[in-house]
Amino acid sequence: MRTTTRRFSLLVAPLLAAAACAPVYEVAEPAAGSAGPAHSHEKAWDADRAPSDDWEPRDARLDPAPDGDLHEITVRASEVEMEVAPGVVQTVWTYDDLFPGPVYRGKVGDTFRFTLINDGSLGHSIDFHASKVAPNDEMRTIERGEELIYEFVAKKAGVFMYHCGTDPVLQHTGMGQHGTIIIDPPDLADVDHEFWLVQHETYMGNLGEAYDKMEAAAWDAVVFNGYPYQYVHAPLDGIEVGERVRMWVMNNGPSEQSSFHVIGTIFDTVFKEGSYRLHPDRDGPGGAQVIDLPASTGGFVEMTFDTDGVYKFVDHKFANLPKGAVGLMIVGDPDGAEHADGKGH
Repeated sequence: MRTTTRRFSLLVAPLLAAAACAPVYEVAEPAAGSAGPAHSHEKAWDADRAPSDDWEPRDARLDPAPDGDLHEITVRASEVEMEVAPGVVQTVWTYDDLFPGPVYRGKVGDTFRFTLINDGSLGHSIDFHASKVAPNDEMRTIERGEELIYEFVAKKAGVFMYHCGTDPVLQHTGMGQHGTIIIDPPDLADVDHEFWLVQHETYMGNLGEAYDKMEAAAWDAVVFNGYPYQYVHAPLDGIEVGERVRMWVMNNGPSEQSSFHVIGTIFDTVFKEGSYRLHPDRDGPGGAQVIDLPASTGGFVEMTFDTDGVYKFVDHKFANLPKGAVGLMIVGDPDGAEHADGKGH
């Protein structure tokens, strides 16, 4: 994973400059004696502004499913302040203080035993779409200081959403309490690189302002893994020509659709909602340009790259690009010394 820098290369700067077609607002400076960016209910985010000095990108590399068939996991629900865009800090609702929540992975037949602990000031819950359980039991709301055991056997393969199911569900999910759990299909082939991406909306402002925007489907940003232009500021790298890349993509919405596309290559494998839609062993030379993902839909795509270069991945609903739904992958050594230090922009 690349670290962020304030230097923009000729390859990357035009991508952010293209965001100028979207409204850009003056971002208020922090009050005297305060630290960090301004709060979002004061001013909207500025696409030309760099992340704060202490911002860290979310690691999008995906580890293999852990060994064993029993996974005992503690997850904590809370409300925390977080930088959600350059110049914007606000309260979000989280699992394990992450926005979006942690990525979990296993195999068909594995048992997951989650202990949910509510460290927040509000009632919270959790709903795993990968489970078959009684909602009134394991998905019930718990109050501050309470905990519950949520246990299920993963009976179906897929890329599944999880989220808070406490009413209003739109608010709890839209405030950030969501994530993905991956249940590998049997005989999943090895690849050279695996990445995970959760596409979702971000609603900025104080609690009332943000919820009004959720009801109106008027999001401020559409992002991958919690931050607009995250993988422009910190591109995905370490990929070489000819290596096979698998990208697991989950659209958590809560309301927008996704048309995920990587510019400059073609998907030769598409797995969506529990089944292969395209497989080279079955479909020969067939290729796909996007994986279409309505809200709460997931899958993966596989691809290779034929030349060194900088490749963009996007939501091909292009209205979402200036809202933040774009990232970069660095393949090989596209411009020599510019990328040799692993910073790239």
